[in-house]
Amino acid sequence: MGNLTGGLASSSPRVVATAHIQHCFSPRTWIEGAALQQLQTVAALPGVTSVAAFPDLHPGKYGPTGIAVLSERLHPQLIGNDIGCGMSLFELDLPLRKLRIDKAVECLRQIEAEDIDPHAALAAADLPLDLYPNALGTIGGGNHFCELQAVDQVIETADEGRFDRQKLYLLVHSGSRGLGAFVFGQMLDLQSAVTAGLDPKSAAGRSWRRQHDLCVTWASLNRRLIAERAASALRSDVRLVADVPHNLVRDRADGFVHHKGSAAVRMGDIAPIAGSRASLSYVVRALDGTGPSLGGISHGAGRKYDRATMHGRAGRNRSERDALLRNVWGGQLICDDRNLVVEEAASAYKDAGQVVQDLADAGLVVTLAAMKPLVTYKKAIDGPPDRTRKKPSRERVPRRADHGRN
Repeated sequence: MGNLTGGLASSSPRVVATAHIQHCFSPRTWIEGAALQQLQTVAALPGVTSVAAFPDLHPGKYGPTGIAVLSERLHPQLIGNDIGCGMSLFELDLPLRKLRIDKAVECLRQIEAEDIDPHAALAAADLPLDLYPNALGTIGGGNHFCELQAVDQVIETADEGRFDRQKLYLLVHSGSRGLGAFVFGQMLDLQSAVTAGLDPKSAAGRSWRRQHDLCVTWASLNRRLIAERAASALRSDVRLVADVPHNLVRDRADGFVHHKGSAAVRMGDIAPIAGSRASLSYVVRALDGTGPSLGGISHGAGRKYDRATMHGRAGRNRSERDALLRNVWGGQLICDDRNLVVEEAASAYKDAGQVVQDLADAGLVVTLAAMKPLVTYKKAIDGPPDRTRKKPSRERVPRRADHGRN
């Protein structure tokens, strides 16, 4: 984890924020100093008028993760390369009493081999048929996952009927895969876009926004297809409960809100807040207090330790690594990448319960339920190959990405 780079950075303590910064976290939540310094740098960007920071705040490459930023200009680097990334929660019609975890692990190892028709899905979403069809329904790496969950506790009794202890749920975290990375790479080629942002009325601003909107739609579709593949592998039907992106730009009357790792919600929205594969996740309902937070809340626990540091903190021998594959609820992890197992260990993340408590104390959410992880899919080496590496030429993608809906 480092300071801002690519022409945006300023490691000098003399950087003075010009925009209001709203801290939506309590003193009980640990925040790394580098993330607070990055907040100051973001607040000083051209056109930025307000910044909200959430309890999952942690440093990132082009600005901290866990923020919402209101600006009169567009700042693509604040969104990053995984445009449209989000969390989607689904309900399965498979009852908990019929679950056999070992059998579910066996089925979900082949999740990305389940048949889907990507071209039909793209057409139904009004997206170009050649817009990365081979990547649809794939999870990706890093902190992305598909997790089978059950209700551990119903917290808000008024919503007790919404979440059923006898049912199973899927939480899917993924984004726009190679499509978003390509669109972001184009912006990095424009040094002025990194240092000063984009005029939303300029040709470059309009082009990026069109491509951004395609990525957001594509990413939402991707999460749905991942869930459908998982449900098919489990011989179940699936129903969407909530689809909440956290890497995107939304319009406001006074500018554009940039969500970087902050769930984009409105009053009454249901939103998942992910813990880790060995800790509880939560489902919340957004309150009208999200106005001061620019319509954002945390999307997860947030990293406490970076990936490199985790190799000295967890999984130092085989028995420790094996222990990372299971949790206290009897849940199991599907991940054949030993490095990823260590880097995504539960100890790498903050306490999701404290994150949710901070949001509740700030008047942003009411907590509906706590969800326990039963099977978490991240990466199976014996599964199908990652077809997203076969990318179209750089000359063709911009034309495709510009021809979608605004």
